[in-house]
Amino acid sequence: MSFLYRVLYRKWRPQTFADVVGQEHITSTLAHEVESGKISHAYLFTGSRGTGKTTCAKILAKAANCLNPVDGNPCNECSVCKGLDDGSILDVIEIDAASNNGVDNIRDLREEANYTPVHTKYRVYIIDEVHMLSIGAFNALLKTLEEPPAHVKFILATTEVHKLPATILSRCQRFDFHRITPENITSRLRYVAECENIDLDEDAALLIARIADGAMRDALSILDRCSGITNHVTTSVVSNAAGLAGKDYLFDLVENINENNPSEVLSLVAKLHNDSCDMERLCSELINHYRNLMIIKTVKNPQKLIVCTDLDLELYKKQAEKTTLFKILSCITKLEECSAMLKSSSNKRTEMEMSVVKLCIPNISSDNTAILERIERLENMLKDGKVVTASKTEVKKEEKPPVSATVEEKKEETPLPPPTPEREHSPAAENTADVDTLFTGWGEVLEKLNVTDKPLTGILGLSSAYIRGEFLLIKCDNPVFSQFIRQGNHANAIKTAVFEVTGKKFRLGIYKSDDKKSNSSDPLADLVNKINNL
Repeated sequence: MSFLYRVLYRKWRPQTFADVVGQEHITSTLAHEVESGKISHAYLFTGSRGTGKTTCAKILAKAANCLNPVDGNPCNECSVCKGLDDGSILDVIEIDAASNNGVDNIRDLREEANYTPVHTKYRVYIIDEVHMLSIGAFNALLKTLEEPPAHVKFILATTEVHKLPATILSRCQRFDFHRITPENITSRLRYVAECENIDLDEDAALLIARIADGAMRDALSILDRCSGITNHVTTSVVSNAAGLAGKDYLFDLVENINENNPSEVLSLVAKLHNDSCDMERLCSELINHYRNLMIIKTVKNPQKLIVCTDLDLELYKKQAEKTTLFKILSCITKLEECSAMLKSSSNKRTEMEMSVVKLCIPNISSDNTAILERIERLENMLKDGKVVTASKTEVKKEEKPPVSATVEEKKEETPLPPPTPEREHSPAAENTADVDTLFTGWGEVLEKLNVTDKPLTGILGLSSAYIRGEFLLIKCDNPVFSQFIRQGNHANAIKTAVFEVTGKKFRLGIYKSDDKKSNSSDPLADLVNKINNL
């Protein structure tokens, strides 16, 4: 005689509180309440999917009616326990609030609650996904929930407790179920696999636990799927069964994005579109891919936070070395914006293509994130000793503008001193009184000011400085700077920082341009020209 196959998560559903994994803070309390006879009239179980809410509700209902409870657990041997298990006793009623969410359904429940149970001590109502009830249904349930008949118990379960009215929450004894740790899931999987004669590798069990994301039911379902493929479950089998394999196109996309190759990226998107790949799903997968790169760049042991095989983890690490954290965060931000736009877009492919082009060519974006990304790229090129050239759209090298009046501690203007025949050599640059020389040590001065005068450092921003004779002329487009420099404490802070860098005392001045408005529409044009003069 052949028996119908039962899936693992149903076959191995815990029958006692002691069998529940990872929720000891809840099961111990419930068992003690049953043992002491202090069973509440209404319970609320909340937590993510697959963490044991419905399972604990069934165990509690059975333990409360068991004829011979053992330490607060049902014996599973008496007539009541067996009757509840095989469905012959109907005094424990499970209600799916998603499909029974109306006022009439709750009114029927209230009428039934008035009848005493036939075979058990308590009539128990388990209402799953209770947050799906309508407002009217909640209101109909309130009175009965607050003062139910002595023979009625309510157990409410939900994954979205924030959707429940405060009036419901205040009438229940609440228990919060935690996500089950990968270690506990792995241990349970190994036990089930041994009992089912499944050869489960340790690495495969840990990978299943990480994929399950704290849900024991999901973990057992994945193991069930893997055992259907082969009796020897390895990480490769798990990867194929869970859909982790075949993600090479994500690595190819990110590789070409890092190389600023929009042509190849668009070709890959076109190929995926022709293969019936959903653009919203592709965007979500790219966000998760960049999230994994972010974890690798910021965490010492990323394998604990990334769900992938060891081979893919090495690929992630190699790809993370080729990009910066700022680039990764910028891509995540743009893809999140794309994800929101895709939901309402009439042409999802075009929306996705626009987004990946922006990722490849940050120059076409004028938001702050793109500008900062371009500045970071220029800084990295300077560190590597590369020559930075302005693009065709940038302005030509500007001519030396006239010098403004200088600023000392006094607010009045002071004329420039006449040139001297001989000057002491300065680490910054050699100069004459009528020639402006770019002060290359200005970056070091700003670093020192960042310690001694942070407000002034923020105002200086992308400023630069020139030397003319014994004057240090500061060029800054921030209109507030002229007010700050006339304050003695800020001027002294600059002088001190310059002296520490150059070993020479300078008088301060403001470097002004005749052109009040730059002809360049690119905010990085001036920065590129300054770099070319280094």
